[in-house]
Amino acid sequence: MATFLYRVGRWAFRRRRLVGGLWLGALVLAIAAAAMAPAGEEEDLSLPGTESQRAFDLLDERFPQSNSQGAEARLVFRAPDGQRVTARENKAAVEDALGSLDWGGQVASTTDPYETGAVSEDGTIAYSTITYAADAVDLTEATKSALEDAARHARDAGLTVEIGGSALDSEEEPGGTTEIIGVVVAAVVLVLTLGSLAAAGLSLLTAFLGVAIAFGLVTALAVPLGLTSTVAILALMLGLAVGIDYALFITSRYRDERAQGSEPEEAAGRAVGTAGSAVVFAGATVFIALAGLGVVGIPELTKMGMGGAGAVALAVLVALTLVPALFGFFGRPILSRAVRKAPADRRPVSERPGRERPGRERQGSEHPGSERPGSARPRPVPAAAARPGLGTRWARFVLRRPAAVLLIAGLGLGAVAVPALSLELGLPGDESKPVETTQRRAYDLLSEGFGPGFNGPLTVVVDMPGVADTRGATDLVARTVRGVDGVASVGDPVLSRTKDTAVLTAVPRTAPNSGETKDLVHAIRGAVAGVEADTGADILVTGTTALNIDISEAVSDALIPYLTVVIGLAVLLLTVVFRSLLVPVKAALGFLLSVGAAFGVLVAVFQWGWAADLVGIEQTGPVMSLMPILIIGIVFGLAMDYEVFLLSRMREAYVHGASPGEAIVGGFRHSGRVVAAAAIIMISVFAGFIGMNSPTIRTMGVGLASAVAFDAFVVRMAIAPAVLALLGHRAWWLPRILNRVLPNVDIEGEALSGHVPAPAAESDAVRLPAGRHRH
Repeated sequence: MATFLYRVGRWAFRRRRLVGGLWLGALVLAIAAAAMAPAGEEEDLSLPGTESQRAFDLLDERFPQSNSQGAEARLVFRAPDGQRVTARENKAAVEDALGSLDWGGQVASTTDPYETGAVSEDGTIAYSTITYAADAVDLTEATKSALEDAARHARDAGLTVEIGGSALDSEEEPGGTTEIIGVVVAAVVLVLTLGSLAAAGLSLLTAFLGVAIAFGLVTALAVPLGLTSTVAILALMLGLAVGIDYALFITSRYRDERAQGSEPEEAAGRAVGTAGSAVVFAGATVFIALAGLGVVGIPELTKMGMGGAGAVALAVLVALTLVPALFGFFGRPILSRAVRKAPADRRPVSERPGRERPGRERQGSEHPGSERPGSARPRPVPAAAARPGLGTRWARFVLRRPAAVLLIAGLGLGAVAVPALSLELGLPGDESKPVETTQRRAYDLLSEGFGPGFNGPLTVVVDMPGVADTRGATDLVARTVRGVDGVASVGDPVLSRTKDTAVLTAVPRTAPNSGETKDLVHAIRGAVAGVEADTGADILVTGTTALNIDISEAVSDALIPYLTVVIGLAVLLLTVVFRSLLVPVKAALGFLLSVGAAFGVLVAVFQWGWAADLVGIEQTGPVMSLMPILIIGIVFGLAMDYEVFLLSRMREAYVHGASPGEAIVGGFRHSGRVVAAAAIIMISVFAGFIGMNSPTIRTMGVGLASAVAFDAFVVRMAIAPAVLALLGHRAWWLPRILNRVLPNVDIEGEALSGHVPAPAAESDAVRLPAGRHRH
């Protein structure tokens, strides 16, 4: 692996104009494809095979006309204090507002609240349902303006009017203020870490290019693959985070190689051969974790996983090819200040002033004369004498007190994870939107006038293809549902044209996401089971609330199989990479601690309301059903990123003769600062999405940012070195039979010594005498 990637890095450096042109062409094609592609539609969550989904499918089949409607809006009217909405002047204002809607446009129908009985018992609140012939994303601005103008007319008459439903929904667009702040923070961290504007700009440039291509491809494939805006935003979020990190790791290694005296092309090859190997396997773990989301069986979750996995794969390809190509374009400005200011006699031969460049210059080369195998390296640029860095001092502290560090870090994460025991799952609705939005205020008005369960009605579908007395069976179902404790009302049944299917609407007494409503769904399903046995009808309970329950249970049931598959594959992959049994097991257990703490944060913020104002949460409630398994998939892959990057330097030192303790110190000396910077960058990118209006993206931002913080700074920086210190040589033990069977991927780049000259100066690791080698 290292040898192959070494050749890729050198080739990309030499052919940098070709590589840059190919990536620029890919960007242009992706943008053009996205611009020409039709707009995708926002699809509702579905879960094939569940009772609620089977009921939805049956409704589409038996009631095609009513279920083929597009967007829907609700105009909710409230009379002034002390008045009734049925008063003559208020009734006139409502009718004028409804009459102002454009019936010749996209409006399909409008209900009259006074004819349909959509007036609260106290007569203060009424609502009208407006259906459209197009989906929300296809509604024109004129149609939406007409709806808002109708509400404005009624407000001018003294009524309180709010708009609910899906008509005003729109796709979530990236590029807000918080996302920009996240990118700015990432840029500042890059500059401080690398000490070079050029090096920081290189990492950002390559990440942006990969993200732009991924975003363009997702947009272009939105219609044929049914991808939603959430898939695109997830691809943007992950692509940007890992793209910056991967470029940072390879750039940092390139600068180290140049500081040791390597020629530019040689340094590019060695950087891609060593750090690039870590990037490949880190990206592979993220890809496996995201692609594994398909085992859950939720189509939207599968699409999100594949979209994110594609963005990560693009980030890996960009890091392995475009980053070394840009090394040649950027030249010396990307190097550290010490290397740039080094005396002329300490620079690589090709960069000494006054030297004639023999032979024909390589294609597009600003830094020709790459070192050839067998030639001697120039003297490395010596580091200034200084006290050990923070990473080195921290590693030595952990080595002195490994048990104490392990105990404190483990107990701390355990304490943060305690709220996760109260985790409740649900689907976000208008109740989760800010109170400034008209949708949220409409939701509150409907709850006030018609009860909290009005916003989450249950739909009972009675399928009676072989039942002789369909009316008797339907009436029996209605009586049975009315008799279930917790049901506020049951509407009159609606029969299909063929009279073999009936639909009833049951309104709960409690709010859609409450635990009582969840219990009510199970109670109704249990109660109608006896009716099914007596009548032969197939009775299904559905609706958004029932679908939410089914999805939550499906996610819970799939969690263990998903963890088994993903963690099993990743542990196997890490066993191959590090040639150790205990290191991969330690990595997986550490991940469970960090993700448990992240769930604790989600519960504390979104359910308990702790620090909710900081993230714009105005209404607490259940955590979105898809979040646990989605965060597990993403965080597991990202956690393995830091495991690979940090421990690859430790193993590199260990196989070259360093003791276990020296290997830990060497790993932190070389990679600790870069890993910390990469984690801060990723946290900043994820936190930048917290300000978006989408509850899904906001929850994902909080969960991912907190999980990366716990995993990088507590698990990988404290628990991991403490465990390695306690294990000693046993940490790197591998049974002989596995040592013979497993392929040697050489992530530490040991095979490069057969292709390129060894460094002139010894590394920080303590080397064994010649002829000895530790495995």
